Amino acid sequence: MTTLISFEDGERNLDWIGLSDAIAAGHALPKAEISDSFLYRGKDTLLVRQAWIDGLGVAVKAATVFPDNPTAGIPMIHGSVSLFDDDHGDLSAIVDFHLVTKWKTAADSLLGARRLARPDSEAILILGAGVVARSLYAAYSAAFPKAKFILWNRTITKAAAMADELGNATVADDLERAVASADIITSATMSTDGVISGEWLRPGQHLDLIGAYRPDMREADDRAFERARVFVDSYDTTIGHIGEIIKPMESGALAREDIIASHYEPEVMKRGSEDEITLFKNGGGAHMDLMTSHYILQRFQAS
Repeated sequence: MTTLISFEDGERNLDWIGLSDAIAAGHALPKAEISDSFLYRGKDTLLVRQAWIDGLGVAVKAATVFPDNPTAGIPMIHGSVSLFDDDHGDLSAIVDFHLVTKWKTAADSLLGARRLARPDSEAILILGAGVVARSLYAAYSAAFPKAKFILWNRTITKAAAMADELGNATVADDLERAVASADIITSATMSTDGVISGEWLRPGQHLDLIGAYRPDMREADDRAFERARVFVDSYDTTIGHIGEIIKPMESGALAREDIIASHYEPEVMKRGSEDEITLFKNGGGAHMDLMTSHYILQRFQAS
């Protein structure tokens, strides 16, 4: 029998540390077979991502991303996630798309920060004031419970509204000063022009880049890649796919050998010194949708 998991029912039993541990465990299994398909119409995107991990199963995630939808009061992203059993290929679960995306995206970055950020980080800057930014606040709060949060958004009223909602956050009106004051910078914008300058970074910081998902998108400029030690969640879903990696490679600011490790190399994905700048590109990918969906199903069945 196929299990249907709604957002509310599924989220009730989840925690951020548990999911980031599950993602780490998923990367200890045989490497995922993945396939991504992208179709574009102007700013609009259809993506279909599928993954198979031996021992975990199969997931197929289809999503539409229409950036102009919010102006009409309609969510930007719609989609579905189907989880298939590894032993017989039967449909194990249909999981709410927004539940999987919310928890996968922030937990992916959280795993990167747990491995790369300084554990004594006390100031966390979030760029963006949308759904992903709120998820990042929740995820980072779980691993850095003493941290204070700073919010920045191009529309400052949105950042102020989010700060009022969260309580434990202040609003920055100057991005350069905000970046300089933070120990961790996590960015979930729709930028195409590199809103973060590498010249603003200081030793010891961790930069977590999430928003760019298309070849024409990036959130940090070339200088950031030149100054940082660079890591990705997956080579297969970032190199050649996302402008955040494509553009600095085209300019010569980043070479393939400069990308040090992915989640599949936990023994290498670590901070080398207190003073180095670490940069993590969160590219997502169907294999992490699979890991997340499997975790959600396990927690749902255990409740």
